[in-house]
Amino acid sequence: MAGRFGSPLRRVASCESTQALLGPDDAEGAAAVADEQTAGRGRLGRTWAAPPGTALLCSVLLRPPAGRKIAQLSLIGGLAAAQTVEAALGRPAQLKWPNDVLVDGLKVAGVLAEARDGIVVLGIGLNVNQTAAQLPHDARLPAASLRSLDGVERDRDALLADLLEWLEAVYDAWLAGGLRALHGELASRDALAGRAVRVDGRDGRALGIDEEGRLVLDSGPVESGEVSLLS
Repeated sequence: MAGRFGSPLRRVASCESTQALLGPDDAEGAAAVADEQTAGRGRLGRTWAAPPGTALLCSVLLRPPAGRKIAQLSLIGGLAAAQTVEAALGRPAQLKWPNDVLVDGLKVAGVLAEARDGIVVLGIGLNVNQTAAQLPHDARLPAASLRSLDGVERDRDALLADLLEWLEAVYDAWLAGGLRALHGELASRDALAGRAVRVDGRDGRALGIDEEGRLVLDSGPVESGEVSLLS
């Protein structure tokens, strides 16, 4: 890898979760990637499953400064994944707050930021080469892969290199200027803006993502929660 993200890069054929392959002894930017996860997980304890060798399953170790809001890193990872998807597909991707990446309303990637032992491990799962038949049909959000969207099989290593490059650039911008420095990029991809939503039983209209990374409803900001679309 050209930058500091992905150095070192730990590769395994199979593991429970790439999140468990990195720890406090690793340097910032260390990454782990697997062909298969047997207990991959997403936000709120959900599972993340894909046939072996079809998805990009990656975790990166971060050491954000003390006092930074760790929840913002889900948006940082989502933005990098969206940029990677856009470069691969040549079409827009959207961010569904707080951690999903969509194309045409279909989920192609998810992000999980886990803080432990003074570090943050940022996991990104990107659906790459699954066929339509291999995608989950009982998911909370309808799913897609890059292949199901345009019929092209891709080199996952090339996508990994792109993802790490985007992530390093976005993370460095966040370190230098906070989420404010990336607010325009987030706002232009906001899948919820103007939509009627329900967040943990609270209904309202989403007005956007603020510079603290909160979802702003017409009734006020939301720090975290489970979002469902009402319209």
